[in-house]
Amino acid sequence: MELHLHPRLLAGASGLALLATLFVWPGRTAPRTGAQRVIVIREVKHGISPPLRTMANAPATRWAQAVDDDDEPAAGRAAGDAVARLVDPVRQATAGPALVTLPGMNLVGLGRGFTGPGGSHAIYGVPPDPNSAVGDTQIVETVNLSLAVLDKTTGQPVKGPLFIGELWKNFDSNCTNGASMADPVVLYDKQAARWAIKMGTLGTPYYTCMAVSETSDATGAYYLYDYEFQAEGNLTGQKMATWLDGYYLSTYINVNSVYVGPSACVLDRSQMLIGQAATMQCVQLDNTHLDGMVPSNMDGPTAPPAGSPNYYLLEGPRGTNALLLYLFHVDFVTPANTQLYGPVKIDVAAYTAAGQVPQYGTSQLLHTNSTSMMMPVQYRNFANATPPYETLVTSHCVLTGTGSATGTGMRWYELRSPLTAPVVYQQGTYAPDSNYRWMGSAAMDGLGDIALGYSLSTTTAYPSVLYTGRVPSDPLGTMEAEATIFNGSGNQSDSDRWGDYTSMSVDPSDDCTMWYTGQYLTGTGSNTWATRLFQFQFPGCKQAPAAKRSRAGGAMRRP
Repeated sequence: MELHLHPRLLAGASGLALLATLFVWPGRTAPRTGAQRVIVIREVKHGISPPLRTMANAPATRWAQAVDDDDEPAAGRAAGDAVARLVDPVRQATAGPALVTLPGMNLVGLGRGFTGPGGSHAIYGVPPDPNSAVGDTQIVETVNLSLAVLDKTTGQPVKGPLFIGELWKNFDSNCTNGASMADPVVLYDKQAARWAIKMGTLGTPYYTCMAVSETSDATGAYYLYDYEFQAEGNLTGQKMATWLDGYYLSTYINVNSVYVGPSACVLDRSQMLIGQAATMQCVQLDNTHLDGMVPSNMDGPTAPPAGSPNYYLLEGPRGTNALLLYLFHVDFVTPANTQLYGPVKIDVAAYTAAGQVPQYGTSQLLHTNSTSMMMPVQYRNFANATPPYETLVTSHCVLTGTGSATGTGMRWYELRSPLTAPVVYQQGTYAPDSNYRWMGSAAMDGLGDIALGYSLSTTTAYPSVLYTGRVPSDPLGTMEAEATIFNGSGNQSDSDRWGDYTSMSVDPSDDCTMWYTGQYLTGTGSNTWATRLFQFQFPGCKQAPAAKRSRAGGAMRRP
């Protein structure tokens, strides 16, 4: 059996150790440079938009959308993937010490209650898929199917609510059909000081619509792109990440409504930053036992080393208690050199994927999307630490407890040395009681503090937005006690769809301030959803000088 490693892997001292961890799941062939199918997708067109600040706000009812299953594989994992419930050995069954953070603004986001320069927000899509990113001076929030720009200092909206399709209006009608659009993601490309916004469409053909800001001003003009996937079947559930050589995507692939496996794609970032023609390359994993793959998003002031591949993480087949790590190397000049390396099997503590969660006041259960890693898979390069290291932080939802004590918790990980010798530095499942926690998002600040936001539901209280966190001196694998961001006041009695991601992002201005975006309900029914934008800091990070933050790890962490 032939295995191919990335050139940086082979050059590393621990390359042989990593080779020993590589495996091929039965029924799959190992990645082979000559045999792996790389799909090159050329844009339908590219162009530039007028400044966002000049765009009109859509009528309140124009883009109303019914409940959809936008992020779900048509068939999901194979039926044989069902396994017996496992005991979670890293469950944190106690709350931990009081969470000490410095709360900042707690803002009404898009949804019920939001009012901006364009007026009150219409509920454009269900589920909302709330997502936000923070830049040097602004915050951008996206949901299905709208966006808003807020001033980071005051918290006041400066543009929106705006139908997200307005970005591509008069450019390409494929990207302006509100009835079939879904899965928005916004990221701030910190290395380039640009905004990247992705929107997908449903049905066949499937289009991926991209917008990259011309400057760091989110209310300015955007370079626009449209990509068609007609030959490859229906794609759903796209996630996105920034990297030095590309904007990386992951997606589910359905062909004739049959799920065939996840796919990794990458867009030519260098061309998009200057508004020129840009191709996309994709590699398909034909494995119905896998889904929910997410690319790594570079964060912090230090970029990945030159030539580093992007890291894709996903849960292994059910019952394997493993994460799978893929390394994606792209060559936009010679696509034949593009390669998805792996998988690397990373053994983790036993877990059972969660099912659905109950709500107060209704028998309707909510879907947890537990077979997918949650965004972001956050990458940081602590090049100045002693010793230097690279790290990935991510999370997913797992089942906890048994019988009447059954609940769900957020499993989170910090993985070290993803390129040379991937290792679980720490892991834990935050589930201090039998309540239901799901739809989380985790991120690390420049000092190594980790924050985790999520939804919480119980049989006696409506779904709400909460968070927890840890500092480097806390025992490994543990979080501090949770705190409430906002209490919901209603249940979703008409749908099991609760969106597919929330977002935790770190302010690039100080590499300390966290912003979490999550959802809740203000009344009965899915069309009463609302979101919150919550700002906070860990005191140690804010007080530490910048040079100390860049050396996080080593001496500051507890063994």
